[in-house]
Amino acid sequence: MARIIDGRAAAASLLADVTRNVARFEREIGLAVVLVGHDPASEVYVARKMVQAAKVGIRSIEHRLATDTSETDLLALIDRLNRDAAVDGILVQLPLPASIDAGRVLDRIAPDKDVDGFHPVNVGRLSTGTGGLVPCTPLGCMMLIDSVIPDPRGLHAVVIGKSNIVGKPVALMLLERECTVSVTHIATRDLAAIVRAADIVVAAAGSPRLVRGDWVKPGAVVIDVGISRLTDPDGRTRIVGDCAFDELGHVRAITPVPGGVGPMTIACLLANTLRAARERYALNHVGGD
Repeated sequence: MARIIDGRAAAASLLADVTRNVARFEREIGLAVVLVGHDPASEVYVARKMVQAAKVGIRSIEHRLATDTSETDLLALIDRLNRDAAVDGILVQLPLPASIDAGRVLDRIAPDKDVDGFHPVNVGRLSTGTGGLVPCTPLGCMMLIDSVIPDPRGLHAVVIGKSNIVGKPVALMLLERECTVSVTHIATRDLAAIVRAADIVVAAAGSPRLVRGDWVKPGAVVIDVGISRLTDPDGRTRIVGDCAFDELGHVRAITPVPGGVGPMTIACLLANTLRAARERYALNHVGGD
């Protein structure tokens, strides 16, 4: 019987650690959250992030902007937040309105305040193993893998999905841990055969129940990042991942959907905010100044 990797419990443990360290920090930590428009899902996500930030003692600084906000005005806000000493982390909630170039906006965030880990400087640091803030969902994936496999050196990891948000960063993190990594996607030929060779499977393709039971060998560890709504023939809607969870009882361990990777994302965002604050504080107090 597969071990269920409890993301809620792991997130609670991480948040407890963040709470303790925020309380010990030398000053108040600030997280600026920018929401443009009124996308219902985005509003829910932002509310959850702000509630959790308050619980760990991080001050949320919310900026709600109208849908017709210009890119110029949004960039000007980012510039002000970059200069604001009370702001340790900046989060711009995606998606942005079609009139705004999201890439340009994310690139404008100061790398040391980029708690989502999307800035090219942080991506470059991740790819070269030289530090930087790491995207939250991949960071959470690695923590869950570590809870089952503390030393993954030499193991074969297969990542399904090549996005900049999950697939590529988690592949780089696995490489840094000395795994042998295959990055695949839904257009990969003989995908099932490649997955069957994996000791670790990270499914982040955004394709519901893509990974079937006969795709994964006994004893593998499966991290399911996908989340989709699936309507059954009887009309009932359920939340599923990229893996056919009910067919994978033979694996060593697996994350459920929901309750697996999802809870780790906000927890890692707040851990990144604490880290950003610490690093900015250390930089500003070199030599005891």
